[in-house]
Amino acid sequence: MKRFLVLILAITILSCRGNDDDNNNNCRFLLNVNVNYTANLSLPQFLDLQSVQNPVPVPGEGNGGLIIMRTIGDNFVAWDRADPSHAQQSCSIMTLQGTQVTCNCDDENQYDLNTGLPLTQGLSCGLKAYRVEQSGNLLFISN
Repeated sequence: MKRFLVLILAITILSCRGNDDDNNNNCRFLLNVNVNYTANLSLPQFLDLQSVQNPVPVPGEGNGGLIIMRTIGDNFVAWDRADPSHAQQSCSIMTLQGTQVTCNCDDENQYDLNTGLPLTQGLSCGLKAYRVEQSGNLLFISN
């Protein structure tokens, strides 16, 4: 019985290791900068967040600014606007196109804002996510 428990524990530990983006050579471009931002949903610049799937850019936070969006089910997501699969350059700050973002560099990487997953084939990095907590009309975004 003791060997069985040790075997189960070893299998669990090995299966939980997963694929860590920090160790993935394709996901090394974004820095782990401190983000501590409050969005007041009553302010005019955040009025689009009152309905679903209307992303709002916030410059000056994270690596390349933030993108905040209300998803279906009344949840909020916040992503870094810099392309995680591209070296930091002025062109790696992505452009909003509906519920997608596109890198402005030659590679034109695309990502889905609902999931953060890449839409461009061959990319293994998703968008850098930030924690979003809501209290009334305030969103607290942090990492």
